[in-house]
Amino acid sequence: MIEQRDETSVQEDSIVSIITGLLYPFIIVFGIYIILNGHDTPGGGFQGGAILAVLFIGRYLVAHSDDFDIHRAHNVEKVLLAILILVPVVFVFGSLSRSYPQLNQVYLVFMNLLIGFKVALGLTIVVFRYAFFEDR
Repeated sequence: MIEQRDETSVQEDSIVSIITGLLYPFIIVFGIYIILNGHDTPGGGFQGGAILAVLFIGRYLVAHSDDFDIHRAHNVEKVLLAILILVPVVFVFGSLSRSYPQLNQVYLVFMNLLIGFKVALGLTIVVFRYAFFEDR
C-alpha cells in the first residue's frame, strides 16, 4: 500500500508538472497582452505583472527548485524602480510630451511594461522570501 501511494504521488506530480508546463506559454502571452493593452483597456502593468508572477511562483510550487536568485532579482527590481522614476521625469519635465505628442502612447506602453516587470519581480520576491524563510 505504501509503495502504491508513493507511485500515485509521483504520477500526480508529473501530471501537475506537465499541465503547468503546457500553461506557461499561455500565461506569458496573457500577461504581456494585459500589460501592452493597459493604456487602452482595463488592466495594465500591475495586473499583467501579477499574472507574470504566477509563472515563477507556480514553478516553485510544482518543482520546489532553489535556482531562483532572490538577491539578483532584488537588484533588478531596484534598477527597474530607478528607470521607473527617471523616465517620467525626463518625459514630462523635459517637455517631450508637448514637443512630440505622438510619443505619448509609446510612453504609456513603456511605463506599463516597466510597472509590469517590477510588480512581477516584487511579488515573486515576496513569495520566495516567505517560502525560504518558512523552510528554515
